[in-house]
Amino acid sequence: MTDSHAASRVLVRTEGALGRLTLNRPEAINALDVDMIESLTAALDAWRDDTDVQIVLLDGAGDRGMCAGGDVRALHAQIVAGQSAQTAEFFRAEYALNAMIAEYPKPVVTFADGITMGGGIGLAGHAAIRIVTERSKLAMPETRIGFTPDVGGTWLLGRAPGRFGEYFGLTGATMSGADAVYLGFADHFVPSDRLDALSEALAFRADPTGPSEIVLLFDETPEPSQLPASREWIDDAFSAPTVSEIIERLQAQGTTEAAATADLLEGLAPTGLTVTLDAVREARALPGLRAALEGEYRRVLWFVNEHPDLVEGIRAQIVDKDRDPKWDPPTLAELAPDAGAPAREYVPQPALFSSADSGV
Repeated sequence: MTDSHAASRVLVRTEGALGRLTLNRPEAINALDVDMIESLTAALDAWRDDTDVQIVLLDGAGDRGMCAGGDVRALHAQIVAGQSAQTAEFFRAEYALNAMIAEYPKPVVTFADGITMGGGIGLAGHAAIRIVTERSKLAMPETRIGFTPDVGGTWLLGRAPGRFGEYFGLTGATMSGADAVYLGFADHFVPSDRLDALSEALAFRADPTGPSEIVLLFDETPEPSQLPASREWIDDAFSAPTVSEIIERLQAQGTTEAAATADLLEGLAPTGLTVTLDAVREARALPGLRAALEGEYRRVLWFVNEHPDLVEGIRAQIVDKDRDPKWDPPTLAELAPDAGAPAREYVPQPALFSSADSGV
């Protein structure tokens, strides 16, 4: 990819006090490739000590969404071609950017308008001021391709109320904007038709009001999330110690919603579900985002290098689209005891963060 083409996929400019970063690949719902990640990282590095830039705004071009995630077709092609070193470099660059957004010395504002999933959560979910709209559809859908949540998703899932982290991590279910605020994936709800006015206010408001106070001028109360009404049955089922027992509890509840959730889980990759449950619960006890990213990196590279379900899941859902993945093993009953251990204990090379990197 030429430098100009890479740059065209991320629009970098300043408006008043605002540094603006817009993902500009709308035909793919702004799916991330390594060049886009490097462009975002370079811009944030350049603005870190630029006194003219006081606030950073990150959004996505087009009407469909901020970011549908990473470019999984490219990931599939790399793994099949045996280019695991390139795959590791993609994840290292992406996770370093996730940590940079979380630790950035200036306020980062994100507009998670429309579809914001997977890698999009890694950009939007760790910012200082996270905004959703009535069009927002957020998710960590990795188990749908036999994989496991990453980009700091386990850190956010582990801090959701009750057992919603296990529920959304295992099912890959979609959150509305109101759901995202309730779950801790977002901070403010702003109608989509007010985003342009909000970005202008962030750029040009001359008084010393901080960005959080400016956002509050545009914040509205959305229709209430329906999630609290589901918390009792979700907490009951998803507090079970294993995926098999979660499914058993769902089936025993005797409701349409619980039965549908059990059916969904029974069709997903047993290994991906087990690794995800282990990851969310590990992240809940960790001290910070970087530690969660390191746990995710271990598991992700284990799938890349040691287990066939990721390649098979992408093939079935995205490449061939036959929707008929052949999981290994095909059932939960065939999993080894503590099936999450190999991914949890995997030692990836190179390490995610160097010793020179600071923690959160």
